[in-house]
Amino acid sequence: MTQPYLSVVIPAFNEEERIASTVEALVAYLESWAGERTWELLVVSDGSTDSTAKIVSDISAGNSKVRLVDAPHGGKGAAVRRGMDEAAGEWRFLCDADLSMPASNLGRFFEGSGSNSGNPRYDVSIGSREAQGAKRFSEPRSRHIKGRLFNYAVKVLALRGIEDTQCGFKLFSAEAARKLFPHQSLDGWAFDVELLVLAKTAKFSIGEIPIDWYYGEGSKMTLTKGLIAVLDVARVGLNRVLRKYGSVERKGGA
Repeated sequence: MTQPYLSVVIPAFNEEERIASTVEALVAYLESWAGERTWELLVVSDGSTDSTAKIVSDISAGNSKVRLVDAPHGGKGAAVRRGMDEAAGEWRFLCDADLSMPASNLGRFFEGSGSNSGNPRYDVSIGSREAQGAKRFSEPRSRHIKGRLFNYAVKVLALRGIEDTQCGFKLFSAEAARKLFPHQSLDGWAFDVELLVLAKTAKFSIGEIPIDWYYGEGSKMTLTKGLIAVLDVARVGLNRVLRKYGSVERKGGA
């Protein structure tokens, strides 16, 4: 079987209200954007108790490029790790189930946005709501302030130089995915920070890609989860100081 050029991985927990529209929008864009390059789309149902898995299974029955990965509930980080392990693409794109970034923005992660002629500039490309050229739509001011405070905590406790670690749209080379995700230990909301620390430790190139981002109701983030995420970020920072991430294989290593 030929290796796909691109894998899209969507972690999903009880997303029956929007998973069909998300998958359909991505499939429509990929069909027009990919050209002759092959692709696959994996939805990881993180122990969903609603109709998420059935909806994706039904879509998959009519489109062999769409695949359901039915996993036990373990948290978003665990679902992403499972999806990246199942993915086979030369490039592997993490995509939030709410598709708060328009599907058309996917082309921005590749050189020559909107064409199929270029490859990504970075080993790890981060969708960013803070990079020059990014746009936010309909976001409450209080939500924006909370996000900036969390990013400040990330910079103080674990990782500097990245303005938006938490946006749910990220692209990894196959090599980066193979070497980073086996070392990811966090399953909660701070798993992104740990992955980026691992990537920096392993000398993978990292860059932020400006995106259009639309705020939508239905976020699963709560105050309690936010506090736990900050504590997890502190743990990542401590692990970095103690060189516990030193065992991750470097870019280009055997």
